[in-house]
Amino acid sequence: MANTHHRRLEVTVISGEDLRIKDKPIRNNAFVTVKADSCSSPLSSYDSTKPDARGESYPYWDEKLHVDLPAGSRHVVAKVRRMSSSAGDELVAAAWIPVSDFVGGYTPENYLHFLSYRLRDAKGRRNGIINISVRVVTSSYKGTSPSSSSSSVPEFGIPVDREKNSGTVTGVPIWYPNQCKS
Repeated sequence: MANTHHRRLEVTVISGEDLRIKDKPIRNNAFVTVKADSCSSPLSSYDSTKPDARGESYPYWDEKLHVDLPAGSRHVVAKVRRMSSSAGDELVAAAWIPVSDFVGGYTPENYLHFLSYRLRDAKGRRNGIINISVRVVTSSYKGTSPSSSSSSVPEFGIPVDREKNSGTVTGVPIWYPNQCKS
């Protein structure tokens, strides 16, 4: 059964589109940090890509990042930043990605979600798009390539004895009130 208090995310940051600083296309050195936004753990882990040296306003990273997702997390925050010799590390734009976009529902935890999000700059204006894939990694997931995951049966968190119960699972939905006060 999957751990209900802690999950591990595999976030592949694929690319960005039309990224700008002060209404001018960025030139190079854009990188992405990914972190879970959690009210229960203000020190949650984060990971970041290497700077893209040639992508200009359409950077390409294709890097797998690993982030812990504590219970109670509502968003994963992806921030596009740029290294520059004059300003140092500056924010280009960010996206707040709802955890509900890839956790829960009818998909198994090891399911690979391909997602694109509108980025917003520090003033809330539209500033490009980020393309990512997200997988909630469970202990039953034994590989990093999609072909290895297709051979294993995904874990849904409820063991079923198909010999005795004919594979049907019934249950009662449980509502968890919002524990964070914003």
